[in-house]
Amino acid sequence: MRVAVHAVGRMKSGPEKELADRFFDRFGKSGAPLGLDFAGVTEISESRAATASERRREEAMRLSAALPAGAALVLLDERGRDLGSEAFARFLAEQRDGGRRATWLAIGGPDGHDRDAAPKADLVLCFGKATWPHQLVRVMLAEQLYRAATILAGHPYHRA
Repeated sequence: MRVAVHAVGRMKSGPEKELADRFFDRFGKSGAPLGLDFAGVTEISESRAATASERRREEAMRLSAALPAGAALVLLDERGRDLGSEAFARFLAEQRDGGRRATWLAIGGPDGHDRDAAPKADLVLCFGKATWPHQLVRVMLAEQLYRAATILAGHPYHRA
């Protein structure tokens, strides 16, 4: 199953990008033998619409247009479910084992995701109830993908 990240906004060079890239690289290497092929990060620019709801709607339309048919969609949103690492790993394994060809994890823009997109998602996920900067969300997502691969492989990186 191909695993891709779709992000609204560009990540500038710096320590956050280096850390995210390091964990994405680790995930790419450790996930492939498990049938989790990292397809990379797609960045789209933030909408320039006048209102927050218009921006969210425009960004959702761009995500929807890019999403491969039949792909699982995971929205990262502070209103989502706060899953532990093992539950997240199980979710990815269930998508893979259920015949999904792709899973897309979407990081919204500064205004978040369009509310109409949430019912279309297979999972709305949060990293706690706090609001996180886009750069840190990307780092945390990259680390959790790597951690999920190590959990599924029985590797000692994850010690519960």
